[in-house]
Amino acid sequence: MFPFSALPVLLLWVVTASGSGKTACEDAQKTCSVITCGIPVTNGTPGRDGRDGAKGEKGEPGQGPRGLQGPPGKLGPPGNTGVPGPPGAKGQKGDRGDSSVAESKLANLEQELRTLKSELDHIKKLQFFSLGKKSGTKLYVTNGEKMPFSKVKALCAELRAFVATPKNAEENKAIQNVANGVAFLGITDESTEGKFEYVTGGRLAYSNWKSNEPNNHSWGEDCVVLLQDGLWNDIACSSSFTAVCEFPA
Repeated sequence: MFPFSALPVLLLWVVTASGSGKTACEDAQKTCSVITCGIPVTNGTPGRDGRDGAKGEKGEPGQGPRGLQGPPGKLGPPGNTGVPGPPGAKGQKGDRGDSSVAESKLANLEQELRTLKSELDHIKKLQFFSLGKKSGTKLYVTNGEKMPFSKVKALCAELRAFVATPKNAEENKAIQNVANGVAFLGITDESTEGKFEYVTGGRLAYSNWKSNEPNNHSWGEDCVVLLQDGLWNDIACSSSFTAVCEFPA
């Protein structure tokens, strides 16, 4: 226990110490702004966050498990057609189909064909009887019209026929009967004078010239006509005589 006589001395020391501390603090502030004088604070107020730094470089892939595959993207444009591949192996032979229906249809068609052929033959016979004369495999038809030789050829060609051309006595007689007058024959010497040929080509295999014919009278008789008696005579092609056409019978 301090004696009362020492109390004044103690107070004087505290005041002196306090004054000298304040002076020391003021001297420190003049030399260093970081030092703060006064009573120290244990926990101060938090400061503001600093700015974000620059983005770093991409790191290496991690070693962890791979994630799930994402959904497929949009369908792209079609590519060019590739080279055809090699043909595949030949397959096994299939079972035989039911041919009964086809066979039945074929039989019906064959029957219809036979019927049509029979009717056509009948029509031909009527045609032979009413329109012309038949000799062997040829049918001779006329409309009784008289015209120059060039028009006779054109008429027969339009009918898909030829100017009547006898190649034997029988055919000559058939043309004579159907013409019922003087008719042109499909024979001329227009290509070579004095060398009579068929208009369809080839030299004569049969002839029935009138006596002293052909004589090429007036140097212009290049065509041939069948007279009413069945004999032949050369005549000018510009003359008009009956047209007789020849069809295959």
